[in-house]
Amino acid sequence: MQKTNKDVLVVGVALFAMFFGAGNLIFPPYMGLLAGVDWKWALLGFLITGIGMPLLGIMAAARAGGTVEHMGRRVSPWFGRLLSIVIILAIGPLLAIPRTCATAFELGMRPSFPDFPIALFSAVFFGITLWFALNRSQVVDKIGKYLTPLLVITLAWIILKGIFTPYGSIVDMDLQGPTGRGFREGYQTMDALASLVFAQIIIAALVFKGYGNVKEQVKMTSMAGAIAALGLGIVYGGLMYLGATASSVHPVQVERTDLLIAIAGGLMGSSGKIALGIAVSLACLTTAIGLTATVADYFSGLTKNRLSYRSIAVMTVVFSGIFATVGVTTIVNVAYPLLVTVYPVAIALIILTLAGGPLAHRSVYIGAVTGALLTSIPEALTIIGLPIGFINSLVDTIPFATAGFAWIIPTVIGALAGLLAARIRTNPAPGSQHTSTKP
Repeated sequence: MQKTNKDVLVVGVALFAMFFGAGNLIFPPYMGLLAGVDWKWALLGFLITGIGMPLLGIMAAARAGGTVEHMGRRVSPWFGRLLSIVIILAIGPLLAIPRTCATAFELGMRPSFPDFPIALFSAVFFGITLWFALNRSQVVDKIGKYLTPLLVITLAWIILKGIFTPYGSIVDMDLQGPTGRGFREGYQTMDALASLVFAQIIIAALVFKGYGNVKEQVKMTSMAGAIAALGLGIVYGGLMYLGATASSVHPVQVERTDLLIAIAGGLMGSSGKIALGIAVSLACLTTAIGLTATVADYFSGLTKNRLSYRSIAVMTVVFSGIFATVGVTTIVNVAYPLLVTVYPVAIALIILTLAGGPLAHRSVYIGAVTGALLTSIPEALTIIGLPIGFINSLVDTIPFATAGFAWIIPTVIGALAGLLAARIRTNPAPGSQHTSTKP
């Protein structure tokens, strides 16, 4: 095997493992349940935000200079720093890290020990997390190499069983706009946001392997991304199909974790349920360790070590440990308004960065981001119970709004207005000399 092909394969498998978080397993089955016979349309939307945008995000960050802050600077330096902080917090103590513990508890502990207190589980879970994060032990890497294959084998076992002996029948759930709903459910994976952080890790690995040219990095990332996308697509598709077969068995009010447990138990019996719980719990633990280290690294660097790595790691696990006790459903509900606000902005930045060329102007970026926020902020406010009536009515008249894509037209209009302004007064985005190079 040629060196390039081997490196592509290694990076592709690494990308798959990085995106294939155990917490993501709970979203496709539930989306399949909601969609019923329309599960394929829901899968299409889910794959766009759950796979497509994360892979484009890595390529865009590579072109921009390697980090989300580089991308955000094209709007302004303060915006780049703010966006970076928001994303690190989102994939860290505010959402993703507490969700790993809550998911491990609800899938791994509660089915076998229903009376075990979640507070005690959280304390043990994050005690182990902190120990590994502070010691930077390679044990985690070694465990991770075995956990991902174990999790994949367990899931393949359940999915194949569900295909040949379906859990139930697929019924019409009369879901309006299944593609748009799947698109928004894909927000919850947070992988498009995480990709902007993972990019730095992937680029560093490519540089270490001798690929220093930006064009070469983008090409390698694209090829590796195809490998990761194939694996993720198969897993997500299989899980969503399983959820669709449960549409005749469970009500839509079922908890996401309870649904996955019920499907595993119904198809494989207690052995399948236990195997899934163990694999998911250990995978959640390694994810929590990696994210805790990422958060501590970022903020210790941001504060120039005025706040040490150790102190930030401790604060992260303490906050996450308390928040985890509210449960997966509450964490998901808290996450949704933030993700609805941030995702359209991230998608706009990713697309503009990849487009480059005549769009590499600060005014274009400002226009696109402003257009995205004009619709995403009112939607987020409505979700948290603070609707602005006349604005919501106006947003509802925008094409694609009923499908969940109200932000697209304002984003495009904002970008075009910025392009017109750039034509009148040329003002290239910071770093565009480096990043507007055509791939």
